[in-house]
Amino acid sequence: MTPASGRLLIADPFLKDPNFARTVVLLCEHQAEGSFGFVLNRPFEQSLNELLPSLGDQVVVPLFFGGPVQLDTVHFIHQYPDLIENCYEVGEGIYWGGDFEQAIDMLQMGVIDLHKIKFFIGYSGWSGGQLEAELEENAWIVSDAHPELVFGLQEQHVWKESLRQLGSEYAMMANFPIDPSLN
Repeated sequence: MTPASGRLLIADPFLKDPNFARTVVLLCEHQAEGSFGFVLNRPFEQSLNELLPSLGDQVVVPLFFGGPVQLDTVHFIHQYPDLIENCYEVGEGIYWGGDFEQAIDMLQMGVIDLHKIKFFIGYSGWSGGQLEAELEENAWIVSDAHPELVFGLQEQHVWKESLRQLGSEYAMMANFPIDPSLN
């Protein structure tokens, strides 16, 4: 399967890059000029509330490490195209961005379910040809994204479940040790 908007990049079990070891990245855009997306399963050490004190502390909004690029930016994906204006559909039932203030207001009003929106600090990016080179090195496994996987699982289960959904050949990989020399 080839990379495209709305697809997942599942890290090979032995990928050594500390930014991406055992991660799953949702690709939001893939073009000849480059690609970008968000790591779905790496919680950030702070909540969105800590970065935006105006959000209050009624509901703690988790924040994820989207990737190592531009750690001074906050992005979001969601399932609310009818409530959040100016968003882009990246995959069936998965939307990226839109009016940030509107999303925050909806959170504060309790209109948005935290299981249908994810916020990220930074993003993952590849220059033109870089992702293709990594795919040739077998650093990533590409699969389709499904809202249940993107929004419905606890982050510690996303990588293994992504592999399991690809069938028995990949399901076995979900149990590979991080360092096979320790086996």
